[in-house]
Amino acid sequence: MQCPVPFSQHSTVQLAHGGGGRLMRELIEGLFRAAFAGPDDRSPRGGRLAAPARTAAHDSTVIEPSAGPLAFTTDSFVVSPLFFPGGDIGRLAVFGTVNDLAMAGAEPLALSAAFIIEEGFAFESLRRVVDSMARAASEAGVRIVTGDTKVVDRGKGDGLFITTSGVGRVPPGVDIRPGRVAPGDQVIVSGDLGRHGLAIMSVRQGLEFETGLQSDCAALNGLVAAMLAAAEPDDVHCLRDLTRGGLAAAANEIAQDAAVGMALRETEIPVCTAVQAACELLGLDPLYAANEGRLMALVAQRSAQAVFQAMKSHPLGRDAAIIGEVSVEQPGVVELLGPYGPGRILDLLSGEQMPRIC
Repeated sequence: MQCPVPFSQHSTVQLAHGGGGRLMRELIEGLFRAAFAGPDDRSPRGGRLAAPARTAAHDSTVIEPSAGPLAFTTDSFVVSPLFFPGGDIGRLAVFGTVNDLAMAGAEPLALSAAFIIEEGFAFESLRRVVDSMARAASEAGVRIVTGDTKVVDRGKGDGLFITTSGVGRVPPGVDIRPGRVAPGDQVIVSGDLGRHGLAIMSVRQGLEFETGLQSDCAALNGLVAAMLAAAEPDDVHCLRDLTRGGLAAAANEIAQDAAVGMALRETEIPVCTAVQAACELLGLDPLYAANEGRLMALVAQRSAQAVFQAMKSHPLGRDAAIIGEVSVEQPGVVELLGPYGPGRILDLLSGEQMPRIC
């Protein structure tokens, strides 16, 4: 749904739009509130989302108490370019925060969104981002209920930065964290890797692929719910979305936090042809490339097949693969096994392969 054009006298953001006066109120009411308001706010948007909150017109919002534990997360998004194949910074901001909540097994309840906008940023681009965020929130079944806006001087920002925070309800009996990872756990990924990072890099480098490489940007909370429903109680030990640093970073962080070893079978790790080709052209490793719609699961062996089948039955898990297992050997080390046995250590990078990809 397109927001009404709130600033007919301006085509770009002015410093006064962050100054607390009339223009700032027009920005908040005419753009952000019009896009993010839900049914309880007399919005024409309709539908019922899982947010026990009222969209705030003042400095905070009110969230109804939740029975049981809550998960809370925050993240900032500084991607360049702002619009890329398969998504944009707004979609990324919503899904990234929803996914962080989902990795704790939480059902997202409400999000906040804070915008840092550079003076001179085009309102048409801002409207595109805000509308995209509203659609993404609707897809994920969550509400954006409060936020903040700041405008910085021209040349002192980089167009648009977004910070989102989220609150989610953790269902009874769900305890997902690295400390629960145990020897024998099966390592499962939800799909092919590296799409987001390589989609960003292909735009920057002006590369085109016959298959049309797009970001995997998606909300994973529905997939996680299906996985939890398929597993025996307490058998989903740890989840991690494979964002910055990709599979390599996530596997190493979990192995170190849980003080376990991890053996991954390189031939079982799914990487699509376009990503592999882009990595070869750019000299990159897809196992370190960022994803925005993929997760890694550590699941007890008795539930691994049931969880795997549930993932395969979900649209976001059709390309899921069981790629390895947890062991007691070499605690904190991730080994990448080749087709004929021991391969190489999959270590953390000392720097970054790709700057500003989320």
